[in-house]
Amino acid sequence: MLLSPCWALTLGFLWKKWKNLCVGDVVCLSKDNIVPADLLLLASTEPSSLCYLETADIDGETNLKFRQALMVTHHELTSPKKMASFQGIVTCEEPNSRMHHFVGSLEWNSRKYPLDIGNLLLRGCKIRNTDTCYGLVIYAGLDTKIMKNCGKIHLKRTKLDLMMNKLVILIFMSLVIASMFLTLGFAFMVKEFKAKHHYMSSMQGRTDAMDSFFIFWGFLILLSVMVPMAMFIIAEFIYLGNSIFINWDLSMYYEPLDIPAKARSTSLNDHLGQVQYIFSDKTGTLTQNIMTFKKCCINGCTYDSDDEHGTLRKRNPYSWNPFADGKLQFYNKELESLVRGKQDRAVQEFWRLLAICHTVMVQEKDNQLLYQAASPDEEALVAAARNFGYVFLSRTQDTITLVELGEERVYQVLAMMDFNSVRKRMSVLVRNPEGSICLYTKGADTVILERLHHKGVMEATTEEVLAAFAEQTLRTLCLAYKDVAEDAYKEWEPEHQEAALLLQNRAQALHQVYNKLEQNLQLLGVTAIEDKLQDGVPETIRCLKKGNIKMWVLTGDKPETAVNIGFACQLLSENMSILEDKDIKGLLENYWDENEHQRAFQTMTHHNMALVINGEFLDQLLLSLRKEPRALVQNAVVDEATQEPGVSALDFLQARRISQMWRNFGTTMATSQSDASKTRESPEERRERAFVDLASKCQAVICCRVTPKQKALVVALVKKYQQVVTLAIGDGANDVNMIKTADIGVGLAGQEGMQAVQNSDYVLAQFCYLQRLLLVHGRWSYMRICKFLRYFFYKTVASMMAQIWFSLFNGFSAQPLYEGWFLALFNLLYSTLPVLYIGLFEQDVTAEKSLKMPELYTAGQKDELFNYSIFVQAIAHGTITSLINFFVTILVSYDMTKTGSSPDYQSFGVLVAISSLLSITLEVILVVKYWTLLFVGTVVVSLSSYVIFTSLTESLLLFRISPKTFPFLFADYNVIREPSSLLVIVLNVTLNTLPMLAVRIIRRTVLKRHPKKEEEVPSEELTVEPAMRLRRGMPARRSSYAFSHHEGYANLITQGTILRRHTHVDEFYGDTACNSPNPSEEDVPWQHKESIFNPRKISILAKKRRQHYGKGSQGEVHPNASSQTTEKQTAINIDNHETKKLPTTTSAMSGQLQVSSSEDQAFYSALSQYSLASRPERMDVRSSSWKGPLLRDSASSRSSHLEVTTQLHSHTSS
Repeated sequence: MLLSPCWALTLGFLWKKWKNLCVGDVVCLSKDNIVPADLLLLASTEPSSLCYLETADIDGETNLKFRQALMVTHHELTSPKKMASFQGIVTCEEPNSRMHHFVGSLEWNSRKYPLDIGNLLLRGCKIRNTDTCYGLVIYAGLDTKIMKNCGKIHLKRTKLDLMMNKLVILIFMSLVIASMFLTLGFAFMVKEFKAKHHYMSSMQGRTDAMDSFFIFWGFLILLSVMVPMAMFIIAEFIYLGNSIFINWDLSMYYEPLDIPAKARSTSLNDHLGQVQYIFSDKTGTLTQNIMTFKKCCINGCTYDSDDEHGTLRKRNPYSWNPFADGKLQFYNKELESLVRGKQDRAVQEFWRLLAICHTVMVQEKDNQLLYQAASPDEEALVAAARNFGYVFLSRTQDTITLVELGEERVYQVLAMMDFNSVRKRMSVLVRNPEGSICLYTKGADTVILERLHHKGVMEATTEEVLAAFAEQTLRTLCLAYKDVAEDAYKEWEPEHQEAALLLQNRAQALHQVYNKLEQNLQLLGVTAIEDKLQDGVPETIRCLKKGNIKMWVLTGDKPETAVNIGFACQLLSENMSILEDKDIKGLLENYWDENEHQRAFQTMTHHNMALVINGEFLDQLLLSLRKEPRALVQNAVVDEATQEPGVSALDFLQARRISQMWRNFGTTMATSQSDASKTRESPEERRERAFVDLASKCQAVICCRVTPKQKALVVALVKKYQQVVTLAIGDGANDVNMIKTADIGVGLAGQEGMQAVQNSDYVLAQFCYLQRLLLVHGRWSYMRICKFLRYFFYKTVASMMAQIWFSLFNGFSAQPLYEGWFLALFNLLYSTLPVLYIGLFEQDVTAEKSLKMPELYTAGQKDELFNYSIFVQAIAHGTITSLINFFVTILVSYDMTKTGSSPDYQSFGVLVAISSLLSITLEVILVVKYWTLLFVGTVVVSLSSYVIFTSLTESLLLFRISPKTFPFLFADYNVIREPSSLLVIVLNVTLNTLPMLAVRIIRRTVLKRHPKKEEEVPSEELTVEPAMRLRRGMPARRSSYAFSHHEGYANLITQGTILRRHTHVDEFYGDTACNSPNPSEEDVPWQHKESIFNPRKISILAKKRRQHYGKGSQGEVHPNASSQTTEKQTAINIDNHETKKLPTTTSAMSGQLQVSSSEDQAFYSALSQYSLASRPERMDVRSSSWKGPLLRDSASSRSSHLEVTTQLHSHTSS
């Protein structure tokens, strides 16, 4: 990718190359520019100096995010001249790789202003929907966060390749030792020879030592043919051929994009057959990142699409609606008639809610409405309402305009109660054109159902529908509303205003006020959204699991999103016990203790479990692998340890529950950790080893909110402690580091550019092709190269070891046994083609059977086909073959001497050579399982080449030309014409073949009668005794709000911060951005879940109840039957980050903000709701001089920022 220069401020704005940017430079960027360095945002042309970014190259997410400048710089730096006169000092932390964290301060005009990640533009981001923005360079070049996340390029070597290097060294050392022993034999023999033949000494001028020296090198040269140098050459051809087969495989060709599979590295094919861990990105790799409105349930009636095959969409069934975009894949004729009939109020309110209750921004372009949403699922809901006639047209700070079935209606927004990960719902309070007030709420079923006015038949039916949608891995969202009386609103509104103006604990106060209004709701229905996976992803993961391949998902996305995708792609199952950060920490702390904690840990790993962790947990874990100072990593999460005194009571209850659970798990397994390893490893390494040990026994691991460097560190962690073959697959620039770190890197040619492809070893178009790449090509390549190596060692030893035996009979004179041309052409022609056939075309089973029987793949994971044992077997087999060929021939020759016939040296050498060649040829015939005409041709050509070239080298013509070069005149002819010689050859071949054939048949028969015991694999169904019922913290139904893990921009909308001052839709930018990684104070939840060990036993509610439901099903079901959840814990969990209690005397309002509200018990229960985040993001601090609704209290924020004691340095701009 070509990077254009950027405008940098010197005397004026001038073009500068990226490499010339320095800390303190002021840079001007425009729309679609790539940020050249880590910049402090000073100002922009957007309202409130917002700047919209696309961070696909950093975290893989394609939805927009926004950053905001400090208000003081926004108001003061309004022109290039003022930019040039800007004199400020930025104090910040040392350069580091943590992409989602930044702490610093700006000192300007004798005042200090806090800085956080929300003020920073990171290098690699792309400016979107922002005309111009200005930034101050904080980190440049290699100090930028994305460069800190880049890994080093290292040469990838396969396990067989590394093993071969060791074996070649071993063979060479063995030859040196053999040559030394043979030289010693010569030294003793020459003394005896000279004693008997003293007259020969005068003919030689060399001493015995000199003779021994030359004999040693003679033996070394003679035996050097046993060093398998030709093997490396042939292996390269095999690697190249198998890579070409991958490129030619039409089953991995993606026709829609015209992308075939491509092997960019030719030396890793056998590694594809030994993969044990796959590390996969999520967005764009497992999913298409496309949200589809799939189904809905309104007033108890389920509406599925009547147009599954897309026949109706071709003629646009929504043509009656001029605002329809024609992209909605959902169509139901009955629902359409209800909508257009305007008779059913529930249907009207259902679609009206979807059009009103959201934070989507709209922009008109080319007479088309373009929606920009914080999450693709919210955009899908608004687009569905748009196609059904309820069109979101525009919004201002306090109004929202809809077109309802052709009628334009303006609603006054009285309050917007935004979503966050604790509330799990969003509400909008509006006054309709008729003057009545209505509250519209949408959210997760766990929080909506418990706030309903009553539960009747319709509600029970809806819960069954929710369970059915969950079984189909659809993302559900409950919709509810209620009419609000004018008196009730007037009583509630002052409380809302007072809570919104609090400087401390504003989020908790607003939550209490919101919760007071969000009661006694009336259920409207349910939406079901499908996060489209790539084709064949669930089937591929299921097949890979059967092949004993463990799957880890490493994503920069939010935990809820990743877990939803985990269920959708069947990486997670409904009956898995899921461990989170806090649970894992409790286990790791006790892992090395010789007590029941460790025994329970080992016992629990035999159950069906999964891990879900986040990047902050990895920061604490990956200490020994990180290259930055340890203090920096530890201090980043130091505020997590600060707790309120009330937590101690919760710890006691948790400890009691854990103890009870461990007793139910049992303590049958004994400890197995060695004391030696404890003393050698540091505490960090022991903790890492414990984590890897736990994770390796789980069926799935999902890492959320991880940076590119953390992805690479996780891969390195598994490689370090498991010594296994790893494969990383991704499609974006944020996956490059992971791809380069893994043993095998696979890049998907997706929508996020070609960075992953350019840094990968293999290129695929779809994730599902990974199944064929590993189970077919990978297994074949590994099997072929293993057979090739075993046979090559065998044939080399079988033919060349006879040189050593011959030395015992020729006075250790280093005389060669074979003709020189036989030695030269043996590995070139006589035995090469069958070996090459094995490496290129051998198959034990067909490709179809390889995919149907993925269990065959485990042979490569266990190194069963080639290891040191098989190498010794090949050497032993070759040695036995050489012994038979040599000594049977010499014994027969000795008997022939008694009869008067005296075979000469040349005939003896030819007999041994022919016996060796036929023996190894017959061996390859027995070894090969995939017989084709090509294989028969290789055998025929090999034997024919021996006949042809031997006839030439032993011809009279060549002998006359050079007798010393071609001394074996008619040697083969003289041997073959003797019947006794032919019988010797047949005898040698028979003795070499029949015993080995018998051994193989007997061995195969024994193995069939006594098969190997397979390793126990955790069953999918985990039966749990009643005493061990674990708290169901994670609901089986996945909320469609998973994409909005952080608070949306309702706060900015109600302030008018991101809205133009004109109300007409043409006069303002409707562009929006995703949530800031650094939430406001309102984001920080009042409660924080604390659990040492709380695995979730997932189950679908009402699964065993009515199995069939249809539209309008109104069967009688007990209203509470499907809403039973596990008991709620009454202890209150205090947020780790809250270091101050609620003020008790500030106002009358504060007295009402106590935690005793029973109606919101689920919110304050420590374990009754599911939250994957181990702790919320740190509160950021804005300037106290900005007297707006986003004002933060500096005193309350001091506890979160000042506890981060990082190493600081100063930057001064001029």
